[in-house]
Amino acid sequence: MHTAQAGIFALGTSSHVYLEFDVVDEKRYKDFAAAVAAIREPRTTTGGVNFVIGFRPELSQKMMPEDTPAGIEGFNKNIAGVDGFVMPATQHDALVWMSGSAYDVVFDMARTVIQDLAGKATLQDETSSWSYRHDRDLTGFIDGSENPTLLEAPTDVLLPDGVPGAAGSVLLLQKWKHRTAEWEALPVAKQELVMGRTKAESIELEQKPEDSHVARTDQDRFGNIFRRNTPYGNVDDHGTVFVGFSAEQQRLRKMLESMAGLVDGTRDALTRYTQPLTGAYYFVPSVESLRELRPNRQGSG
Repeated sequence: MHTAQAGIFALGTSSHVYLEFDVVDEKRYKDFAAAVAAIREPRTTTGGVNFVIGFRPELSQKMMPEDTPAGIEGFNKNIAGVDGFVMPATQHDALVWMSGSAYDVVFDMARTVIQDLAGKATLQDETSSWSYRHDRDLTGFIDGSENPTLLEAPTDVLLPDGVPGAAGSVLLLQKWKHRTAEWEALPVAKQELVMGRTKAESIELEQKPEDSHVARTDQDRFGNIFRRNTPYGNVDDHGTVFVGFSAEQQRLRKMLESMAGLVDGTRDALTRYTQPLTGAYYFVPSVESLRELRPNRQGSG
């Protein structure tokens, strides 16, 4: 029996930071893996911070060949959609996502993690985020309306026992910049057509356009994804950190292709008001798999 990383399902946290790292020397990946795995305890509980740790799929295959599902790969090339739309690939070697109820604790913990990995990995991207009006994103709409419940989510998110990577998950991480002035210039009725939902109550429109965001990301079509999106940025420059978990990478990949217009030539209308800046896939292993990477479990590489 394997155990999922608790941070995947730690809803209700208001402060977040996403740290993406590249290994300094991939030949010494075992040293790096041991350092990453060691940050899990004891500070996770005593510091009041939830962790999600993920690795570039190709690196995970090296570190945990028996505990990584076959066939998953990094976000290694741009997705070129219709009308010149591009989702950029900005794949890194590892992600450490921390969340908590107060940013000071998350901030201090992030500094500690960066120090712990010094000399083994370089910080390539740091993004801080927060919750907005309980469950809305910066478009003003409720985010994650189609999420499975916490009772249902593990079935959709986690690989089952008995397969490589059991209790692990594939994570898609993207940063989307909002074109706020253009979006807010739209009347609410037009915004609702773009989304495919009502703004106030998040009720799916009976007659939603084919290019609406709901239609382009229909989970009945591609399979369930567990979203943990958060807003990021400042007053002048902001957007959404897309965080999507799935037991099958194909669901995530097909969703992006649909949004880009590669499935049937119809591009997601929301992509005309948001711009993807980053894109990476990470494999989030089970607690037991992480434990096997710790220094007392294996020597350095």
